[in-house]
Amino acid sequence: MSRKNCVLLVIALLWPFLLAAEPVSLLRPSGQAWDLERQPLVVNLPQPLATSLSGAESPGPSLFVGRAEGSFFEQLPPRPEARARIRRLSNAPLDILRLRALIGRAESPRDGYDAVQHGAKRKPVKKPTQMTLGEIFAWIDATPGQPHAIGYYQFIPSTLASLVTELDLGPEVIFTPAVQDRLADVLLADAGVYELRAGAITRHSFMNNLAKIWAGLPTASGKSHYHGYAGNKATISWAEFERAMAEAFPG
Repeated sequence: MSRKNCVLLVIALLWPFLLAAEPVSLLRPSGQAWDLERQPLVVNLPQPLATSLSGAESPGPSLFVGRAEGSFFEQLPPRPEARARIRRLSNAPLDILRLRALIGRAESPRDGYDAVQHGAKRKPVKKPTQMTLGEIFAWIDATPGQPHAIGYYQFIPSTLASLVTELDLGPEVIFTPAVQDRLADVLLADAGVYELRAGAITRHSFMNNLAKIWAGLPTASGKSHYHGYAGNKATISWAEFERAMAEAFPG
């Protein structure tokens, strides 16, 4: 018998067993039955959103880890203790609320939580607040070569991927205003909001940290930290920035 016929005979003998075998995937969680009625790529489904955002034990790493794109934006060193503390917030205090409003006014004054970077020629087919995180990343993947900053805080892909991984949010989570706020809170922690409250850093230092995260905010020079890069510029003055910060953090 030829080698080819031997191979065909072996396949024929094994075929019934192959058909009966359970599908195997590297994405399949260990010890869980495969449910063909569910989307096979959605694994490690998060706990209810309120629990996931509260800092409770998470079910595993986000599916978006490793999806970050390169960026000229500086990444401030993460402050793990501050991140954990801000994730436990159930109700944001007034200073955090004012910070959110200030940043949103600088970044997305017209469309708010549904803002998409004006340079994006191929915009999502749905409003961002109606999209899931999976849909947002699918849009990013499908439209290379254009800006992808999205939402009230104009998250760029690398930052968004990092933050949803930090909060362990799955692809089915909707990009609601509440989700956007809690993602931004992590960046406020990295900028040193708790150190500012404690007097460990000055208000101007904190403002300059914020300007390294959000291009619409000015540095003490009056210009964006990223002035001239990809058309970025400060959208509010340093005086306006300082006045708003003095209201949020008097003294």
